[in-house]
Amino acid sequence: MPTVYDVPADAFIKQLTEHLKENYEIEQPSWARFAKTSSHAERAPLDADWWHVRAASLLRKTYIEGPIGISRLRKLYGGRTGPGTKPEHFRKGSGNILRKLLQQLEKAGLIETVDKKGRVLTKEGKALLDTLAGKVKQETVKNIPELKKYG
Repeated sequence: MPTVYDVPADAFIKQLTEHLKENYEIEQPSWARFAKTSSHAERAPLDADWWHVRAASLLRKTYIEGPIGISRLRKLYGGRTGPGTKPEHFRKGSGNILRKLLQQLEKAGLIETVDKKGRVLTKEGKALLDTLAGKVKQETVKNIPELKKYG
């Protein structure tokens, strides 16, 4: 059975985003329309579904890196400050966005907190990600003619 490691990240996150929007109560707060995702970003995200995309990305990161805490996630979602007269420096991502998303994913039953270690996927969350990875793998094989013979 394919896992998250076996499928392309972009296709997997797209599929997981659609699944989260349809099946779970992950709601974007009212302030999220105006919030930047980090201090290195110039503007707020333009994509209307960015909250769900970030939730899907968080689930994937938790699967791969977990147990993982807010501090490490802030490093993963950070970036370099924009060009200007000063040299560029690394800036961490927004902790509030990550915290709120993880709380919503915990409420949905996909993630749980482990004392002194961070957050990990629950059995239901891992099963969901593995199932969706299998679907993405099948779609990928269907769309590439050379891979059909290897099925």
